[in-house]
Amino acid sequence: MRKQNRFAHLYLVLVFAVLYAPIFYLMYYSFNSGGTMHGFEGFTLDYYREVIQDTRLIIIVINTLVIALLSSSIATLIAIVGALAIQRIRSRRGKNSLLSLNNVLIVSPDVIIGASFLILFTIAGVKLGFVSVLLSHVAFSVPIAVLMILPHLQEMSPTLTDAARDLGASRRDVLTKVILPIIKPGIFSGFFMALTYSLDDFAVTFFVTGNGYSTLSVEIYSRARQGVSLSINALSTMIFLFTILLVVGYYFLTRRKSRPAAVSESVAEVGVPR
Repeated sequence: MRKQNRFAHLYLVLVFAVLYAPIFYLMYYSFNSGGTMHGFEGFTLDYYREVIQDTRLIIIVINTLVIALLSSSIATLIAIVGALAIQRIRSRRGKNSLLSLNNVLIVSPDVIIGASFLILFTIAGVKLGFVSVLLSHVAFSVPIAVLMILPHLQEMSPTLTDAARDLGASRRDVLTKVILPIIKPGIFSGFFMALTYSLDDFAVTFFVTGNGYSTLSVEIYSRARQGVSLSINALSTMIFLFTILLVVGYYFLTRRKSRPAAVSESVAEVGVPR
């Protein structure tokens, strides 16, 4: 058992080293005054100042955040309706067919999805830019959010909605006071998964962006093609550190929320005679 535990720990260390070594390498050379990623000549913050003073890059970051927040919000709302509709289908064959169509969009290559959106927007006369990027991000985010929400609906007992209706609750009350509170974890999971996919996406966005409009992934790609610039390292480092702050903040928030429940449970256990 000890040998197995050591092997498992060693395997985890290797996995994390492979995942994080390129990121730390990129962060390390973002402070290199030599301007290359071959030899560290000295410490400097010039590339971080360059990123902060680049107004075009700041606008692109804002565009990326706006697209991600809007697309994930719209996709989550559509996914709630879609998951409710799938859950209410009585026929197992019909339900499985809809789930298969939903899953096909997730496993389809991004290049095919991006090219198909480009053809669709060209035929429909939609100008490539903010609208085309937003619509495409909503489209590929909906199936992800559906997969996050649907399991919570399937775990919910149908007797809860039946009891609410027997007690005189309207359909709106059943939805807002019974169903939505139960599937709330799935809704938040779907939202954040859609947000992550939207922020990370490059292939689909590359096809549907027009002249004068860009997102962060497309901008980093275009700058990397022009040559190695340590401003990309600085920007990537700032994004990575911001992500870590969000994760740490979420961790402490969840710990604070779980503390009162744990305290109340311990108090209840003390008060109950054995």
